[in-house]
Amino acid sequence: MPAKTIPIHRAAVAAAVPDPGRAALKGRGTAVPIAHRFEHNARDAFDDGWGTLDEDVLTRGEAPPPATTVTHEQARSLLTRNSSPDIPFTLSLNPYRGCEHGCIYCYARPTHAYLDLSPGLDFETRLVAKINAASVLERELARPGHQASSIAIGSITDAYQPIERELRITRAVLQVLGDCAHPYAIITKSAGVLRDLDLIAPAAQTGRAWVSVSITTLDAPLARILEPRAAAPQRRLEVVRRLALAGVPVGVNVAPIIPFINDGEIETIIQAAVEAGARSIHHTVLRLPWEVAPLFRRWLEVHVPERAARVMARVQDLHGIVPAQRAAHHGRPARDYDASFGQRMHGTGPWADLIRQRIAKASARAGLRAGGLTALDCSAFRPPCSVRAVDARQGMLF
Repeated sequence: MPAKTIPIHRAAVAAAVPDPGRAALKGRGTAVPIAHRFEHNARDAFDDGWGTLDEDVLTRGEAPPPATTVTHEQARSLLTRNSSPDIPFTLSLNPYRGCEHGCIYCYARPTHAYLDLSPGLDFETRLVAKINAASVLERELARPGHQASSIAIGSITDAYQPIERELRITRAVLQVLGDCAHPYAIITKSAGVLRDLDLIAPAAQTGRAWVSVSITTLDAPLARILEPRAAAPQRRLEVVRRLALAGVPVGVNVAPIIPFINDGEIETIIQAAVEAGARSIHHTVLRLPWEVAPLFRRWLEVHVPERAARVMARVQDLHGIVPAQRAAHHGRPARDYDASFGQRMHGTGPWADLIRQRIAKASARAGLRAGGLTALDCSAFRPPCSVRAVDARQGMLF
């Protein structure tokens, strides 16, 4: 897929209420170019008589699937510091903004609003690549105050989404981390991570790398509509198997758990993951920040309308949303989600407790305990400038 450059700022964003006939697009998580929360202008399609709108779009909502476009960005910084008690790492980096996997539930969708782009269709079709990521990372690791700790790669958007095959930004980042013996963890649902086993396996064998593979469902038809361009479920299990055989510590994240959609698969996923070689099991429940809530509600109405109300009621239960908060009241908007630290990842209340118990018991039956992140070695880290100095001195000997 050839990369194309598009302008980021002042992108045209469609109205929050799209053409109702445009229910779904093959290979995309959503057909909705929903307006983002900073958008002031709502726009509707209008036929001005010049034939600018295709008749099918007006009458049946059909249109050619949108192509993916990529903007090359010169990033000024790369490492992000985290202070949330819910996340077991302090540093992270993401080579890409937006993600072509198109997972309808993705909690990162609202970040596209900062680019004046839609968290809906734009998030999975209008991507941004930080093409200078490796050089920026090298500069940041060389700072005198940098303290080595595990860097999470792909914590927001997948570092191995399809465009990585061509751009190879993630691979360049791993080369920098490998050269200076810096520990890292990769979070992905892509088989693309196997391409870089030549870099990951040596780091893992010295205690400086591990990989987490997210598995949402083992039901291939469900995966095709939940996460249309991510690796197929059985392919992800093969990724776990290949990583484990290469000596890479690998965990599986059963995520997100969605009531009445994939929660019946918890035990099956865990058993399959452990049989494939997973050393740890983690989980998160469905999160619906900002624009993700209306996008997910629409997905339910399109794909499982008979369960839509029941799913949303249980999701609200999981996040402690009481009945009085579920509808707009005295100027307050309806709520589907609570983003408070301590409960946003795993939920709260009896249903969240039940999921925790199921995860723990299924993990124990498979011979693992839930959680249990792999501790990584930070002691061998050498700043990039030191690495270059050593290389230069060695060169003078020959």
